[in-house]
Amino acid sequence: MTPPDDLVIGDDGLARCRWGASPPIYLDYHDREWGQPVTDEVTLFEKVCLEGFQAGLSWLTILRKRPEFRSAFHEFDPDRVAKMGPEQVDELLQNPGIVRHRGKIEATINNAQRLRELHENGVTLRQLFWGVAEQTSPIAPRTFADVPSITPESIALSKQLKESGFKFVGPTTCYAAMQAMGVVNDHLLGCHARAAVHNK
Repeated sequence: MTPPDDLVIGDDGLARCRWGASPPIYLDYHDREWGQPVTDEVTLFEKVCLEGFQAGLSWLTILRKRPEFRSAFHEFDPDRVAKMGPEQVDELLQNPGIVRHRGKIEATINNAQRLRELHENGVTLRQLFWGVAEQTSPIAPRTFADVPSITPESIALSKQLKESGFKFVGPTTCYAAMQAMGVVNDHLLGCHARAAVHNK
């Protein structure tokens, strides 16, 4: 049985992963978004970018800043982000609504440019991410200790992206993106969201 420290029952009577139980912004993200299958190219690009910004920070910080991130990066339209230049970078470094890290900002613009190149060659993020999805259903994690931080698939994906010129896409970042996009279902066994995702 899953230890109570890892799975909790909310006021609504639903069991969920403890990390997604509070605050409300986390609960909404856990229940409605995390682990839900994503195939839309713009949304995939956004998640890759935000996972890169999250490195070294809490995801809660990113969630709270996400509206401003979307505004600052043109709703993560890769064609528009790819055209951003040094002046825009300097402006973003003065924007307290986002994570003001030059390397991560420049990586986002770089990654948009590399994504455009992939698109010109007939390759999509959807193909790359879902191409590494496991062919068999993994065993449902019972505790947080059962959830890996990297997998052979995330290592392979990271390698593919880096070879294409992407930055801030290490194996751990790629696995976090895979979790968020539903490429893997890492809601704990017994979490109400796990069954909802699994049945899609």
